[in-house]
Amino acid sequence: MAYFDPGSVIWELKSTEKFDAIREIITQARTFTEHPGLDVDAFAEKVVERERLQSTGFGHGVAVAHGRTDQVSSPRIVLGVSRSGIDFDAVDGEPVHLIFIVANHPDQEVDYLHILSTLVGMVRDEMFRREILTCHHESDVRRKLCAVFEVLLKRNRLRYAS
Repeated sequence: MAYFDPGSVIWELKSTEKFDAIREIITQARTFTEHPGLDVDAFAEKVVERERLQSTGFGHGVAVAHGRTDQVSSPRIVLGVSRSGIDFDAVDGEPVHLIFIVANHPDQEVDYLHILSTLVGMVRDEMFRREILTCHHESDVRRKLCAVFEVLLKRNRLRYAS
């Protein structure tokens, strides 16, 4: 499966509050809006409710919000970028600039864990985060994400399979 297709990056978020940002990302990302049978508004509320339970802002300006829905057959990932940053109640107290949203089927927990591990590993690299934030177009962001994500995901799957 390919990740970060066209429509998977929302460039320059307008929202300044985390729940609004989650809704903005989900309702504007073609990865979600063009997915057959996915009720984007209901999915956005699932992600917001999950976020209310515990912040997914893990530090370094990154959050990985997520929600389970049987309306997707395979995991879907979208990235929202906020250059100004959003208060996400992150563990380090810093504003979040990169907000990943993951939709996964409830029966695909292992796939979700591989994706989460890969995303976290990828964005822990300060140089990579800077590269993403200095891009000038969403296609540049997608290209960078694809190049790194696919390699790391394959490595994670192999590591956990042994």
